[in-house]
Amino acid sequence: MNSWHDLVTASLIGTERSVVPAVAIPGLPPAADDPGDSAAVLLDRAALLTAARRAGRRPDRAEPLSPCEPDPRPAVSPAAARRLTRILGGEHPDLLTEWLTAATARGLRPPPHLLPTLLDRARRAGPADSGLARLVADAGGPRVRWLADLNPDWNFVFAQRLADEDAWRLGDTARRRSYLADLRARDPRAARELIAASWRGASRDRVMFLSVLADNLTLADERLLETALADPAGGVRNWAAYLLASLPGSALGQRMAARARAFLRLHQGIHGMRLIVSPPPRCDASMRQDGITSSQVVASATQAGRARLMLEILARTSLRTWTDQFGLTPGQIAALSAGSWAPVLLAGWSRAAIAQRDHEWIDALISRALTGPPPGTAAEIEALQQLARRADPALGAPGATPVSAGDPDAPPPIRDAVRVLRFRYDMLKELDNG
Repeated sequence: MNSWHDLVTASLIGTERSVVPAVAIPGLPPAADDPGDSAAVLLDRAALLTAARRAGRRPDRAEPLSPCEPDPRPAVSPAAARRLTRILGGEHPDLLTEWLTAATARGLRPPPHLLPTLLDRARRAGPADSGLARLVADAGGPRVRWLADLNPDWNFVFAQRLADEDAWRLGDTARRRSYLADLRARDPRAARELIAASWRGASRDRVMFLSVLADNLTLADERLLETALADPAGGVRNWAAYLLASLPGSALGQRMAARARAFLRLHQGIHGMRLIVSPPPRCDASMRQDGITSSQVVASATQAGRARLMLEILARTSLRTWTDQFGLTPGQIAALSAGSWAPVLLAGWSRAAIAQRDHEWIDALISRALTGPPPGTAAEIEALQQLARRADPALGAPGATPVSAGDPDAPPPIRDAVRVLRFRYDMLKELDNG
């Protein structure tokens, strides 16, 4: 340390008025100096001492590292790993939380070489985004805990786990949701049983409960959701109907498919195939029981009300209904002519594709939005904005000027939002293929 201090002193005084101090490093011979340039000698010795200090020294007794607990989860696919690298590199960084959530829900682990970067990102986020710390800890599993034990800067991993233990019993809605989502990712059955046990005394949290069920939804959740369909709160009923419609094979989905098939059929004419639409005349009691409670469809028998009712049914109908019934791909169905009803079909299919996370249908609808002609009605731009809102909730304000994402004059936010949406669903598709 004295050698370094002496070098700093000599550099401040100046080598013309001070002798450059010698530097002795154990195990190394004295350096060969240039006698003609004392300033160069000082810089050389400073560089040598810096390298020696950074190299450290051999410890008296090396303690072997304890092995990391094995992680039985499979790694994400190479494509998903590359996508995470792009996100961490600054491309759509707001999707990091969703990537980690989706990977955890699918029982996958991120690539080990990215764990230090994830830990540093969570550390920089700090208490303002404690949810990111929890997601990194959950997604990283035992490897993250092993790394955190080696670096004091990452000790927040253990603090977060301790904080989560009392979250359900003592926390506010946000903390309870975080705890429940974590439990849902690790043990769906335990999360479902906790919701069922807490349902009666948690009227304010029931919508939150159902929103957590949206991740990794299975038929095992159907009984709980059917019970929620009879809840006094409209918001709870709407969430339950939305989730049941998103659940392949659910009884509600089958009822909605039967209604939808009654008003939409394929017709082969002289000009090619087109869709014939005969919207339902009114909203009956069975439809209301299945969650169609909007006043716009319940109280109106006008054409606008029937169109809205048809949209609500389409949004709750499994998209496999149409590929199975028509024998066409989603891209072929989306391109079919449907006359004045086309905007309603596009809006209903868009909502269904988002709810069901059907990548093939989403690709078809986004391609139509990006390459199709400018829309003729406000309903068509609303369908595009239904997709765009998944990437940018600020889009789609009432009164927005109808534009097409394929139109070069379209406002950049619309085009950009659709591109972000494609990035987002490519990301989920890569994780599904992991």
